[in-house]
Amino acid sequence: MNDFLSRKADQVERRELTDEQLLRYSRQIMLPNIDVVGQEKILNSSVLIVGLGGLGSPVAMYMASAGVGRLILVDHDEVELSNLQRQIIHSIDTVGESKVLSAKTRIAQLNPDCDVITHQVKLTDDNVESLVQGVDVVIDCSDNFTSRFALNRACVQRKVPLVSGAAIRMEGQLTVFDARRAGSPCYRCLYDDSESEDLSCATNGVLAPVVGVVGSIQALEALKLIAGCGESVVGKLMIFDMASMDWRTMKLKKDAACPVCG
Repeated sequence: MNDFLSRKADQVERRELTDEQLLRYSRQIMLPNIDVVGQEKILNSSVLIVGLGGLGSPVAMYMASAGVGRLILVDHDEVELSNLQRQIIHSIDTVGESKVLSAKTRIAQLNPDCDVITHQVKLTDDNVESLVQGVDVVIDCSDNFTSRFALNRACVQRKVPLVSGAAIRMEGQLTVFDARRAGSPCYRCLYDDSESEDLSCATNGVLAPVVGVVGSIQALEALKLIAGCGESVVGKLMIFDMASMDWRTMKLKKDAACPVCG
């Protein structure tokens, strides 16, 4: 982790947009609530993406394409043939390769200006603090409650916004937790740590575009947080039933008895 932490230290050197980047991101810069100021915030941002599967694939591709300066990718797994149905950042050529290196290769093709740091490790209580340290936003694209609870604890402690998404079968959900905001709930307010780990795509299946929809919205929420534009879904849980195209929003309240943020 020493090299990882030392590379974070150089984030203090702010980058300005080059003429080529002004052209590349011109369609975003045209937006009044982005403009050059917002695009430079995106350029100088550092984002942690945990999980390079169905959700992490569109998240990583959109974050890189939008101009995020540094992406930190974490996934311990390797690309399998069954992943390709939905994990669009990978290809038949990278089957058997680590997901983080496969994703890094694809990101380099999309935007070579994006600095990509890879960690082929399983997220644990021992390494989560080091991974979260110094980033502007964490995007949780993992597929298990253990990782989600560990990320939540670290983000609450360090007051880093956490964009959380999940998808299974033809259903999805998304929310943003932001400990910087008074009254904002955390992931532990919503879910008990006794939740079953059986709810996964591997055991229940998923229709390919479902993870694409949820992952794309995760990327959108992260960019809004970085650029400081729009209204975040903090305090709201978005629930998608894509079989019927029913989209609902539920209000979330902070649990005063929460062992993490209460």
